[in-house]
Amino acid sequence: MAQQPPTKSALLNLKRQVAFLQEGHDLLERKRELLTRLVYEHLTHYRQLRREAHAALDDSYYWLSITHMRMSSRQLRQAAQGIHPGLSVKILPRSSLGVEYPAVTVERQPLQPISLLWTDASLDETRSKLVELAMVLARLGEAETSLRRMVAEQRKTQKRVNALKYNVIPRYQAAVRYIQSALEEEERNALFQIKVLQEQGKKGR
Repeated sequence: MAQQPPTKSALLNLKRQVAFLQEGHDLLERKRELLTRLVYEHLTHYRQLRREAHAALDDSYYWLSITHMRMSSRQLRQAAQGIHPGLSVKILPRSSLGVEYPAVTVERQPLQPISLLWTDASLDETRSKLVELAMVLARLGEAETSLRRMVAEQRKTQKRVNALKYNVIPRYQAAVRYIQSALEEEERNALFQIKVLQEQGKKGR
């Protein structure tokens, strides 16, 4: 900030700027508090989805191992050829407190029947479990992305709050005090000179 001349207009201008900066600080502080609350909410949701993903992953691999033992790798590859996806995924942008992140919508599709005589019954269970796993992982990806972006925005807002509170506003307040002190000193000097002139006028009579 450039040094301001010690004038009343400069003082009024600086006071308006300080009021504006304090208002901006208060708004950013409220945003930081809301972001912190959202971060904790998203973190709770994210941890829950991670537990669900681990459980779904264990369950899927359990059934996949059974299917793999009953059917060879070659048979599994042949059975997987031409199968339609078991779910549909839509990703749309979403925004909260200025933070943009993807909103994932997952819909389960009916499993396509496989008309191969040598397939095992466990294959359908494995396919169902893998679809459930994919759905959980899609929601987990949304939760992780939103959480990362919320944390990044919260940290950025915290830095701005600290910069205003500990750097910018104190410098402007110091400039206000300096100009106020200079103006008061000028006023005292002017009063002193007036008093001296009045006394000299009395002596001259």
